[in-house]
Amino acid sequence: MLLNIIGFQIGWFSCVLGAANQRPWMGVFIACLVLSIHLAKSSDARFEFKFLITALIIGIIFDGIPQSLGWITFNPVSYWPNILPPPWMIMLWALFASTLNISLSWLQNKNIVAILIGAVAGPVSYWSGARLGALTLSNANAAMIYLAIGWGLIVPLLLKIAASKEK
Repeated sequence: MLLNIIGFQIGWFSCVLGAANQRPWMGVFIACLVLSIHLAKSSDARFEFKFLITALIIGIIFDGIPQSLGWITFNPVSYWPNILPPPWMIMLWALFASTLNISLSWLQNKNIVAILIGAVAGPVSYWSGARLGALTLSNANAAMIYLAIGWGLIVPLLLKIAASKEK
């Protein structure tokens, strides 16, 4: 469990600080290393890989909405289509998903707690990323409301999918 927590933190900071310092591929590379270790240690790598891809798809759609509305701008802005979150942000979704069967598995079947944690921790994570320079919250109020509602729904959904793995 400790390796999972440390791996997530290393991946998160690498992605966020890489983007903030105009080196987004550094974070993507480190996130790929962390996720490779995660999959190598998984008892069911096939399920886990499919689950990570599912989380990526949800993340692309979820983060693409406030980005296309101009509420959130991800850095660096120059090279990526405006309707898609950048690769470093997409990797954060896989990193988060990698915690749901390990360090955050205690949240499975605790929907109210998962909703509350998602509604608070999700927006705080984006706010922290903005403070570190990885993104800009152009319409902070709308973005935070969207993020709170969205993460409050997505966390229990992803936990349910994660728990569907045959034990």
